[in-house]
Amino acid sequence: MSPILNERTLDFISHSPAQTRRIGARLGALVERGDVLCLVGELGTGKTCLVQGLGRGLEIEGPITSPTFTLINEYRHARDELTFYHIDLYRVSNVQEALDFGLEDYLYGDGVCAIEWAERVEPVLPEERLWINLRYLDVNKRGILIRADGARYDPLLRELKRLAFGI
Repeated sequence: MSPILNERTLDFISHSPAQTRRIGARLGALVERGDVLCLVGELGTGKTCLVQGLGRGLEIEGPITSPTFTLINEYRHARDELTFYHIDLYRVSNVQEALDFGLEDYLYGDGVCAIEWAERVEPVLPEERLWINLRYLDVNKRGILIRADGARYDPLLRELKRLAFGI
């Protein structure tokens, strides 16, 4: 991974699904209750792979699977009762549909939310969030751009840069 970054962003290339999971795990170890992670990218860019790493970093036991048909999978951390919400909005056609199933309860609750296809509900997302854009480069490589939106996420991104890249 070779980072290109500024104060509020980190842009790098992941060279494998395992590497994408590792960056997710490092990020997962840093998130706190109430954090919202917004994942954007076309099908096959590694959003679920990154979320699997988040689960590992949050010390969630068991497999993390895509909630494409159920919309939300909930995972509980055994020791501190943290809830990790993996939300997939691929099948949601508009913001109102997301609000109707109670999206705001998850966004403004005390769990950690990772939202795939977050751009579909951007108008109702918290202003402070971590925005993660994944892009397909080739069969193994993915570009990953992480942007901190808000004061809470600035130090989180700085620590991720330090842990992942030593900078």
